[in-house]
Amino acid sequence: MKQIEVSRATMGRLPVYLKYLKNTDPSTENISATALAKELGLGEVQVRKDLGAVSGAGRPKTGYRISELIEVLENFLGHNENGNVVIVGAGKLGRALLDYGGFRDYGLDIMAAFDKAVTEPETSNLGKPVYSMDMLDGFCRENNIRIGVIAVPAHSAQEVCDRFIKNGIRAIWCFAPCTLTVPDDIPVQYENMALSLAYLNKKI
Repeated sequence: MKQIEVSRATMGRLPVYLKYLKNTDPSTENISATALAKELGLGEVQVRKDLGAVSGAGRPKTGYRISELIEVLENFLGHNENGNVVIVGAGKLGRALLDYGGFRDYGLDIMAAFDKAVTEPETSNLGKPVYSMDMLDGFCRENNIRIGVIAVPAHSAQEVCDRFIKNGIRAIWCFAPCTLTVPDDIPVQYENMALSLAYLNKKI
């Protein structure tokens, strides 16, 4: 089945639509893009474009069947798939990511963090586990981890990346200021927070 491609901006709005639809009156069966746009304070054209990208056009006069639209959005956002994630690097950034609840909007579950400085199992502020690096391999295999987050200094990032790939991780989110060497079929998303802030500064 061909993967649907949507823009980053559209991806950001889809959980907003889903949350609103889930909170509608159960007796309401249908909703139009016009009504949805009005309730959320968005442009009607934008809403039609977003929903059209993932579910096609609504029915004339009746719009979208809410139950069907919820199912489509949940499937697209991966709520019914394996979105298991681990972090290596349990410093302030790693622990903040571990406890951030917004990932669940996209069907993602950051299950644990790992750090070489940890010798005995710990917990984050919200009770998520933080383990020693010795436990990484077994945890990845037992929990079918698909995505790995690198939150370590640049000089350690490639070693962590190689270990992720060895354990079957299929995608990497990297916060280290470096460029990783990975197989062609392993996507990497880099996050340079200093660059993002500097770019924003230039907009002022």
